[in-house]
Amino acid sequence: MSLNRVITRAVVTGGALVAAGVFVTAQQPAAAPPAAPRDPHANEVPAPKNPPRVVVPGAAVGAAPADAVVLFDGTDLSKWEKEKGGGPAEWTVADGAMVVKPGTGGIRTKQAFGDVQLHVEWATPSPAHGSGQDRGNSGVFLQSTYEVQVLDSFQNETYWHGSAGSVYKQYAPLVNVSRKPGEWQVYDIVYHAPAFNEDGRVTKRATFTVFHNGVLIQDHVEVMGVTTNEGPPYYKAHPDKLPISLQDHSHLVRYRNIWLREL
Repeated sequence: MSLNRVITRAVVTGGALVAAGVFVTAQQPAAAPPAAPRDPHANEVPAPKNPPRVVVPGAAVGAAPADAVVLFDGTDLSKWEKEKGGGPAEWTVADGAMVVKPGTGGIRTKQAFGDVQLHVEWATPSPAHGSGQDRGNSGVFLQSTYEVQVLDSFQNETYWHGSAGSVYKQYAPLVNVSRKPGEWQVYDIVYHAPAFNEDGRVTKRATFTVFHNGVLIQDHVEVMGVTTNEGPPYYKAHPDKLPISLQDHSHLVRYRNIWLREL
């Protein structure tokens, strides 16, 4: 085979040839030009001009942060009044907790609130008495209107949208994480109030996000309306801010360490 034919074959097959002092390679493509440098900030949302506000957290888990409104610190009911008609709240305060005094009615905060992050600790009576809804029943009402149910739901069957952590008769909790009767439990609630137009029609529904003992049980659910025991829920226009209330359901439910942050 002649040298010219060998060289031709080497070029066609992309090979290389060294013969009689001659080095032959296949022609290589030209290198691509370097890519333009990317702007690392091109897809960013513009940052706020001011840094996030500094809030000192509580010294312990569940303790009120520096910007919280403390509604009950275990000492007195000075931030609360009777739900019906006002006047001094008649519930009992003992061992750092407030206790429902059956027959005296629910209590409400003297101050009114709208959008809030609310922390409430509660415990149902021990030993447990009754069953279903007649066992450790109470409730936390945002704007005195929309209820997150308090109930002894530890091995206690009832209708599930009436169990502990339910948005009463509207949304059952995603899971049941109830502790035993007598043990302290925690609700951390993020609540956004509804909005109404000038005609009194709702333009934005209220929403609840609820953590029960640190577990998500209501995931930004839209409230269907006023909490009712009978009949469908409905919306009725009300002020932007209303008190928070706790229910007297004739059971000796205890509450402690109640605070909130206005959002």
